[in-house]
Parts: sequence; C-alpha cells; structure tokens
Amino acid sequence: MLDVTVIEDPEAAAVSLDPIRARLLAELAAEPASAAMLAGKVGLPRQKVNYHLKALERHGLVELAGERRKGNVTERLMRATAASYVISPAALPAVQPDPDRFRDQLSARWLLALGARLVRDVGALVTGATKARKRLATYALDGEVRFASAADRAAFVQELTAGVSTLIRKYDTPDAEDGRDHRIVVALHPTVKDQPTPEPDQ
Repeated sequence: MLDVTVIEDPEAAAVSLDPIRARLLAELAAEPASAAMLAGKVGLPRQKVNYHLKALERHGLVELAGERRKGNVTERLMRATAASYVISPAALPAVQPDPDRFRDQLSARWLLALGARLVRDVGALVTGATKARKRLATYALDGEVRFASAADRAAFVQELTAGVSTLIRKYDTPDAEDGRDHRIVVALHPTVKDQPTPEPDQ
C-alpha cells in the first residue's frame, strides 16, 4: 500500500468523492476486509457494499488482498491501494488553475494556483516514475516561524527572495545539454489552527 497517491482520472475522482465509497476507502486503508465485514461497519447490505467495492476496484482505488473460505463461500478480502488520496487538478482539465494567467506574489489565490499545479505536476511525475519503476528526485522543506511583527515578516520575505534568487543565478545552466529543468516553489502562509475535537455527548 502506498502512503499517498494522486487521482488524475475524472471518473475515479467522482467515485472517490461518493460519501459511502470514501468511508469504505477509509476502512480498507486501516485493514483488509470483505464486503460482509464492511457491511456491519457502514450499515449497508453486503450486496450494496459489494457494488461499491467493484466500482472502487474498477478505478484502481482498492485491490484484492487475499481470499478466505467462510463455510461454502469464498470471501474476497479487499484493501485500499493507498493510505490517503489527493485529487489532481488534472481531473478537472477545463477548469484547473493556471498560475501563469495571473501572477501576484502577494495573492493567496495565486499561491493556491501554484499549489494546485504542484499537485498536478508531482502527481504526473509519480505516476510516470511508478510505471517506469524509477525513483523520482524531489525535495521539500516544511517548517514554521513566528514573526514578532508584520515588518519582520516583510524583511524575512525580502531576505528569502534574495537568497533563493542568488542560488538560482548560481546554479542555473540553461545551456547544459544533459541538464534537466526543475521547478522551485517557495510558499509562506499563516498556520492553520487545528480545530478542537468536539466532546462526545454524555
């Protein structure tokens, strides 16, 4: 099972967004199960669960993990193909964000468009590398910083821009025949606070 996979096919995206199928995916990401085992967990007849499992399997979201005999019946144990899924903007090609249409470094919506392109591009690269059975060379840096003031944040952005620009000028070799182009995305946004877990009813 993969840790995360990107859904690029529009039909697979539609299948995964169905609430019942999303619940089945979550159950099968935790452990393999049969339609009969899942029926009790989701409160649906086994036949209905089996119908949803076949739809998920058709689109590569679940796979056969094994079989077991139960009385005179052979049960198929299914599992999710990934622990989590991300839907690529490629699943909505006509309306996917285009960062080149409107460039504004201080726009949250432009940052969102960049993030969407990152998901689309890296998803396509992962798919290609998996098919070719090759490793994909990527790098990511994730961290948090608390600024004492808006002025400090502006100064940080200025220094970050200058530092990254210096590195690009230093290592960019557009005339290298055997070189490979790489995209750099640096983002800064406020941290999203975790929502408190609601207390169970007494």
